[in-house]
Amino acid sequence: MQKYVHFIDNISEFFGKVVAWFSTIMVILVCTDVLLRYLLNESSAWVVELEWHLFSLIFLFGAGYTLRHDRHVRVDVFYARFSAQTKALINLFGTILFLFPLCIIGIYSSWNYVLNSFFMNEVSADPNGLPFRYLIKACIPLGLFTLLLQATSLIISSLQVILKK
Repeated sequence: MQKYVHFIDNISEFFGKVVAWFSTIMVILVCTDVLLRYLLNESSAWVVELEWHLFSLIFLFGAGYTLRHDRHVRVDVFYARFSAQTKALINLFGTILFLFPLCIIGIYSSWNYVLNSFFMNEVSADPNGLPFRYLIKACIPLGLFTLLLQATSLIISSLQVILKK
């Protein structure tokens, strides 16, 4: 089981590094866009679309990495004071009751969304926008799948903590 957890954690680490580069690219892109817009009164639809595509990728593929490092948003008023076993129980039940169903429903419901976009060869509605919109839409189930993998790792790790009395 530990090899499986390590394998999943490595996948999350890989996507975390990719997201870090996407963040850097996005900062450079936004700064360039702002400078061009306010200094030269120049803007392009594909640049704006690329910005929100990158933001989407950062959010989707950063979720598993964030879960891996326990940096997701949570009310820590009580949680921080709990023992390791109590935290593991909360993580176990929270993941099984909330995170797993959310990921499965998200993957299931986004699948047709992606397929429809692919089969109609969806592109941006803007004439100067980005082509191949189905590629960014395909990242929805893929990002949720990476989060689901990390949730599986969290369940196994939580069970290991609980069972090591």
